[in-house]
Amino acid sequence: MTSHQKIAIRELSLNELIAQFEASGEKSFRAKQVYEWLWLHHVHEFNQMSNLSLALRAKLEEEYSIDAIRIDDEQISSDRTIKCAFSVGEGKVVEGVLIPTTSRMTACISSQVGCSLSCTFCATGKLKLMRNLTAGEIVDQVVYLKRAAEQKYETPLTNIVYMGMGEPLLNYKNTLRSIERITAPNGLGMSPKRITVSTAGIAKMIRKLGDDEVKFNLALSLHAANDKKRSEIMEINDTNNLAELADALIYFHEKTGTRVTFEYIIFDGFNDSLEDAAELAKFARCVPCKINIIEYNPIDEGGFQRAKPEKVSAFAAYLESKNLVVNVRRSRGKDIDAACGQLANKNKAIPDRTELLKQPKLKA
Repeated sequence: MTSHQKIAIRELSLNELIAQFEASGEKSFRAKQVYEWLWLHHVHEFNQMSNLSLALRAKLEEEYSIDAIRIDDEQISSDRTIKCAFSVGEGKVVEGVLIPTTSRMTACISSQVGCSLSCTFCATGKLKLMRNLTAGEIVDQVVYLKRAAEQKYETPLTNIVYMGMGEPLLNYKNTLRSIERITAPNGLGMSPKRITVSTAGIAKMIRKLGDDEVKFNLALSLHAANDKKRSEIMEINDTNNLAELADALIYFHEKTGTRVTFEYIIFDGFNDSLEDAAELAKFARCVPCKINIIEYNPIDEGGFQRAKPEKVSAFAAYLESKNLVVNVRRSRGKDIDAACGQLANKNKAIPDRTELLKQPKLKA
């Protein structure tokens, strides 16, 4: 069997892998062993599966492939944020970020190579969508960042946010399967309540999350609470307006009981007035929620500026006066372009290694 005909083994469920093994005359418990090597021990080479015979390892190498990512570059911010460039094959790179704070150690991960939504304030939106990531490629980012947290900071990973490159709900199957592997006892065993999936707002997929009764958290990238302004900065609003999103969020909450997070990047002179705050407060009444106000991180050709601190304070105070739960998020990793909205890799393929910052590599 030639390499291009190999089966991507991590695309198979355990039952599918067992069926494959039994069909080729192997015992089902061998499939379970391989599955644990892949998802519990996160091995990327068949020859490392030491409790399998050499003959079986050779057979696996001939018939299957492992869609593993590779760490290509790592940068460490002055605030200890770590940004990693991951090679996902075909000369393509995605980025993931480890964000340490006093109370949390968060992995921000990507779901797609590039993005199709073209939000005007987001660096990733300047890239075209190249492809979806597989569930294995998504999980690999978490595994690497988890090890970085443990090795660099001697702290366990506490949270995962799908807020890196791409729109997770446009890679629905792989996003949900990656979360299943992250939360599974024979995976990373992480609580789904420690995971947040962020969407730019695709109403029918938010409803599907409700139908699937997911246990993880949902964040909506809102950034404006009237349709005219939101459409100016987010094309997706033209086909998924605020009324449709509100209906979908109500449905999601009825099905899951989960409080929604509204992400609101605040821009100078665009969406930072008390009138904007009043519109946000009115919209936020549609479901139990909390609001994260996020300072803007400038990007090349972005056309926006960060809102003034006094405007941010007044905006937050107004929302709090309406008994809404509000957090003002200060961006981290800005000096290495690792902050919210800045992930673009500034290159569409793997850069020349002479241009990479000479940060020490972590063990994968």
